[in-house]
Amino acid sequence: MSERPKKRSLTLKGHRTSVSLEDEFWKAFRDIATERGQPINVLAAEIDKARGMDTGLASAIRLFVLAYYQDALNRRS
Repeated sequence: MSERPKKRSLTLKGHRTSVSLEDEFWKAFRDIATERGQPINVLAAEIDKARGMDTGLASAIRLFVLAYYQDALNRRS
């Protein structure tokens, strides 16, 4: 497991931005985008649009990844 988040670059609404995510969350985020057939920037834009003003983008991505895998576990039950 990685110890510290790493800065990752994304493009949202035509502008470059960065988020600090642990390797495991970044890999899971990429895997979800691939599974959905979406570029990672498109998925990031969806998450960005849905997040609250009090939630940072990196936190919103982590919560999205967590919810995605929790939903997958619930569907298997």
